[in-house]
Amino acid sequence: MSRKRLSMRKIREVLRLSKGQYRSVREVARSCNLARSTVNEYLRRAEEAGLSWPLPDLDDAALEARLFPPKPIPAGQRPLPDWDYVDKELRKRRGVTRFLLWQEYRAVHPDGYAYSMFCDLFREWRGLQDLSMRLEHRAGEKAFVDYAGQTVGVIDPATGEIREAQVFVAVLGASSYAYCEATWSQGLPDWIGSHVRALSFFGGCPEVIVPDNLKSGVKDPHLYEPELNPTYLDFARHYGLAVIPARKGHPKDKAKVETGVKTVGNWILARLRKRTFFSLSELNDAIWELLTEYNQRPFQKRPGSRHSLFEELDKPALTPLPGERYEFALWSRVRPHVDYHVSIDGHHYSVPYQLVKHELDARVTTTTVEVFHKNRRVASHVRSHQKGLHTTVREHMPEAHRQYADWTPARLLAWAEKVGPETKRFTLEVMEARPHPQQAFRSCLGVLRLGKSHGDERLEAACGRALAIGSLSYKSVAAILKNGLDQQPLELPQAASLPRIHHQNIRGGDYYASNTTRSEDTRSTEC
Repeated sequence: MSRKRLSMRKIREVLRLSKGQYRSVREVARSCNLARSTVNEYLRRAEEAGLSWPLPDLDDAALEARLFPPKPIPAGQRPLPDWDYVDKELRKRRGVTRFLLWQEYRAVHPDGYAYSMFCDLFREWRGLQDLSMRLEHRAGEKAFVDYAGQTVGVIDPATGEIREAQVFVAVLGASSYAYCEATWSQGLPDWIGSHVRALSFFGGCPEVIVPDNLKSGVKDPHLYEPELNPTYLDFARHYGLAVIPARKGHPKDKAKVETGVKTVGNWILARLRKRTFFSLSELNDAIWELLTEYNQRPFQKRPGSRHSLFEELDKPALTPLPGERYEFALWSRVRPHVDYHVSIDGHHYSVPYQLVKHELDARVTTTTVEVFHKNRRVASHVRSHQKGLHTTVREHMPEAHRQYADWTPARLLAWAEKVGPETKRFTLEVMEARPHPQQAFRSCLGVLRLGKSHGDERLEAACGRALAIGSLSYKSVAAILKNGLDQQPLELPQAASLPRIHHQNIRGGDYYASNTTRSEDTRSTEC
């Protein structure tokens, strides 16, 4: 009888129906979809093994050994090596060679096959295995990743719209242990997120990840020097692994994942074709339930399952996961403006002023913004989503700018208020007349310091006169004090009734009252 036997589950059913239910061979054959000769063969082997129903407490491997004991080696015939053991040893340990295993085989069987015949028989044995088992992959060496061509529809319960979910598949090389999940897209955030969850599922990192040339992962699928997406490369560095894309036009480079994708499509997605899903999480729960069954399903042509091979081969060889999961980050090229700030999503972050006009790399996560120059981090900020505002580190400023960095609109107004109401109003209107209040700091500081040489009473009068004539500048107040005009009656009182200027860049007094510490709050600390 052929050694291509059916699963032990079906054999148990044959014995149950025949010995437990006392059904005829014809009925058993029809129920189990077997030939009557096959049923008779199973019953004969059970009789020879002394098995009756119910069966003793035997697992599948023990039952198979009872029903199909190894044939005695005829006199003059050489013993065959244990090819499963040979295959696992080649996958499991670096440095184990066929020649070493042949030497061990000959040590046990001195009259065994010569080395050349040993290799020929091993190649013949491997050719009879599933395609996913034929390639030699060392334990913990490679994981193959790709998207299944088949999608799964998910219904929006609010609108009834059907949205197609993509199915990501990752397969370990040595054991064919698989992971799959559904995501909304094949875009970079979903691509990286699926990788992170796959490594968590495996419980460790392989040495190499082999993707197809998907744009999310590979910017330029060059035959000799493929260029990876910077975020994908950043992910690989975080986990201490290499990414080696499959070569275009070389399907054998990714045969493992191609087989895994096909099997997942047949085993999992086909079973879900008649089910209706209303959320991505509901779909993934169904996929993971079938995935467990898929990984534990016994091989047809060799003992064990993907899960048992994973526990024996890949799991011990995987490197430990880092302490923290990879946080998704986008990379971009930026160039500082003349104000030594770079713009990211409408917010402006400072960098050292010496790097103005240099091309820099920005790494942006949900919480941080990091800027690099020649692979060296030069700035780090807490990310802000307030468009149009600035986050500035004092150390990034030129020395000439630092003397004004500690001043805020509220602080200047508080000083001016101590002098008098006219001085406060003068300071406020000077700042309102500028697109950015910081642009008025130098002028306001100069005016307030005039009180040290001329006294607060004269400064208050001078500011009132400057407001009346509509001359809002340091030079005007200084000239008034120098010429003693603050002590003379105002000759043009009608100037005080001039209409106030309204412009989209003028904020009004309430702006400064509600943003007392705005400049301090936007500062961050250099990491």
